[in-house]
Amino acid sequence: MKKDKNSGEAELNPNAWMITFSDLVMLLLTFFVLLLSMSSMDTKRLKNIFTHFTKATGVLEMSGAGEVATLARFVDNFNDTEKLLVVDQDSLLEMLGAIKTPRQKDQEIKDKLAELISLTDDARGIILSFPNDVFFDLGKTTLKDNILPILDMIAEAIEKSENAILIVGHTDDVPIQSESYASNWELSIYRGLTVLEYFIEEKKLPPYRFSVGGSGSTRPLYPNDSEKNRASNRRVEIIFKQL
Repeated sequence: MKKDKNSGEAELNPNAWMITFSDLVMLLLTFFVLLLSMSSMDTKRLKNIFTHFTKATGVLEMSGAGEVATLARFVDNFNDTEKLLVVDQDSLLEMLGAIKTPRQKDQEIKDKLAELISLTDDARGIILSFPNDVFFDLGKTTLKDNILPILDMIAEAIEKSENAILIVGHTDDVPIQSESYASNWELSIYRGLTVLEYFIEEKKLPPYRFSVGGSGSTRPLYPNDSEKNRASNRRVEIIFKQL
């Protein structure tokens, strides 16, 4: 404000309102930027960060009664909520209905599953990852008989869920030496197709729910610099895609 030299009264500044208006605009802009950042936040990843502080274990918020969840109920819960997917190996084997018969071969594959199978989630959905040698012999695409009960349990979960299913085969970077398959790409695709055919032909699941692919050696979990890492990279993924 200014003082009129003649009257001694304060003169109002007609542009003073712009200061208050600019402050209001800045507050609104900040508010909408905050809303935008919250809407794009990956809730599961945020909760995953918190888990490192709480050191949560076991199946988180899967059941109020404490009983072991089936894979079908696990998928259903994943679809309906934004709960963090945290599973220990014992719970995973229970969910999959791991082989309980006394035969030696069945016990061997149960031990291998307990050691190597993983269940995780990412932007695609729930990922069940199996090492190739649990499913197939080296360089082959015929399913081992011992894995069929596990696939049956997965088929039951697929039937009871609404998720689209993606099956992806992976290999390591060692060039294939086979007259049947021209490359690791081809081998990985045929392995994915073999799992797909079991679900469709043996379990009579609708084909429209499935897609299949092969990544060859292009998407390793670990550097292909040791036999242990190569074995981990050779895998089949069965993915319950996000709804």
